[in-house]
Amino acid sequence: MKILTIDDQQLILLSVEKRLTELGYQVMTANSGQKGIELFNSFKPDLVLVDINMPDMSGLDVVKHIKIGSSKNIPVLVMSGNTEEQIIMDGFTLGIDDYMKKPVSLDEMAARIKRLIGSPENVTTLTSNASRILQKNCVGVVIPCYNEEERLLSMQFKDFAHKNLGYHLCFVNDGSTDNTLSVLQELQNGSENNISVYNCEKNGGKAEAVRQGMLHLAKDTQLDYIGFLDADLSTDFRDFDDLVSTLDQSDFKIVSGSRMSRMGADITKESARKIISKTINLIIRTILRMPFNDTQCGAKVMERSVVPLLFNKPFITKWLFDVEMFIRMRKHYGKTEAKKLICEQPLKRWIHADGSKLSMKDSVKIVGQLAKIAFVYR
Repeated sequence: MKILTIDDQQLILLSVEKRLTELGYQVMTANSGQKGIELFNSFKPDLVLVDINMPDMSGLDVVKHIKIGSSKNIPVLVMSGNTEEQIIMDGFTLGIDDYMKKPVSLDEMAARIKRLIGSPENVTTLTSNASRILQKNCVGVVIPCYNEEERLLSMQFKDFAHKNLGYHLCFVNDGSTDNTLSVLQELQNGSENNISVYNCEKNGGKAEAVRQGMLHLAKDTQLDYIGFLDADLSTDFRDFDDLVSTLDQSDFKIVSGSRMSRMGADITKESARKIISKTINLIIRTILRMPFNDTQCGAKVMERSVVPLLFNKPFITKWLFDVEMFIRMRKHYGKTEAKKLICEQPLKRWIHADGSKLSMKDSVKIVGQLAKIAFVYR
């Protein structure tokens, strides 16, 4: 049995192809509507699995070609993040056989395909221990790493990448002097499609590591959103996914996590560090002239289109690049518009991890760095 799958996002195609091949189907993939039509004519599939939102040709145009231009009644299954009722109705009017809304599990996808065309003969069905999810959007995540050999939570990252198939994790080795690079390469092993390692030979500080990683991922046109996350996972993956959901369901260009304490939140922090953080935050708000409560939270996600604006130019400080990002937004869009484009979203859980690279002495230096930012961006 032959299946043609058409999607402009390689992360999705590779995951779907692998699962369907495991189930015994013969699979061909196309990363555009036009290529999909060409393959349809030559491959002659028993079923077509197609996305709706593609840049060169809509999935509905592909459906028209298959359902109206072909003499055979080939089943068409749409799998898309587009949840507009009219689009879905247009699809059924054209004759699609089923419509799956992302996020959706690979197991559900396989079950719907089996319902339409059955299972290949003499194939032992492989079952997964945990359902793997095809995300609605493809998201790139930069994780800066400097001497993280001892505390990098490799299995947690690998498990997340394995289960959440729309995510690409890019670990940036910031000139580490220990075995961090080897640990990262081992982490990547076997998950090359959605885990990559970007190596900086010299240590440039967190700001430069994040900047290099963001610019590197921005070249990948399949990514809808790009963000960054601390290597110690002080921000939970579930919270980061919530930031992505907010970005997707709004007109914001940036969604930033906030460690503000609130009822029901699991947020712990050293008391002395908390006092210093509040003092520094007051200074930051004065400089920004925008009411953000926690610019320094290490979890942020944004539209890929704003990455060049925020990261093309090097930052003037190694730790306070988040403040510089918001200032760059303010200077480009104006304060009123920038406040509408940036969302600060409280995290449900956040835990300060031991081994932080930012010492109490560094916290004192931050005041001087803030003065430098205020002068340069005046």
